[in-house]
Amino acid sequence: MPYETFDDFARVGSPRLLGAARLLLGDPQLAEDLTQETLIRVYRSWPSIRVDAAIDSYAYRTLVRLVHRRRMRGFHRREVPTSLVPDQVVGEVDSDHRAPLVRACLLELPARQRATLVLRFYADLSVEDTAKAMRCTPGTVKSQTAKGLRNLKALMTSDDAGEFAQQGETR
Repeated sequence: MPYETFDDFARVGSPRLLGAARLLLGDPQLAEDLTQETLIRVYRSWPSIRVDAAIDSYAYRTLVRLVHRRRMRGFHRREVPTSLVPDQVVGEVDSDHRAPLVRACLLELPARQRATLVLRFYADLSVEDTAKAMRCTPGTVKSQTAKGLRNLKALMTSDDAGEFAQQGETR
C-alpha cells in the first residue's frame, strides 16, 4: 500500500502492528509499548525508506527485533498475577470463538515459529517479505511455517487445549 506520509502509515499500519505484537507477546501493555517504539523507529527512518513495499517489511522486522530483545533481557513475563480480570480485547483477532485457543497455543510455540506464523497469516506478508522482516531466507520462512503450523495443530488438538485457552485469557 502506498503511503504519502508517515501519518498515513501510522493510521493504517499501527493497528496491524499492535495486533501482531499482541500475538507475539501475549501481553497487551507490553505490545502497546513495543508498537509505540516500532512507530518511533519507523518515523526516524522514514526519509531513508525509499520503496513503499519496504515500509511494512521494515516495520515488522523492527517489531520482531524489539520483541526478541525484550525477551533476551528477561523483561518478558509469561504470566502476570492480578486481582482484576482485564477487559477483553475486541478486534479482528477476537472475531472467532477459537481465538483464545489460537492465541494461547501461539504463545506455546518457539519464538521464531510464532513470529513466522504471525507475520505470514496475521500480517499477511508474503514469504519473501516475511524473510526480509525476519532477516532470513525464504526457505527458512517456509520450514518455520510448516513446523509452526504442525506444532500449532498439535497443541490445539491436544487434551490440554482447553487449559491453554483459559491460561491464554489471563496472559
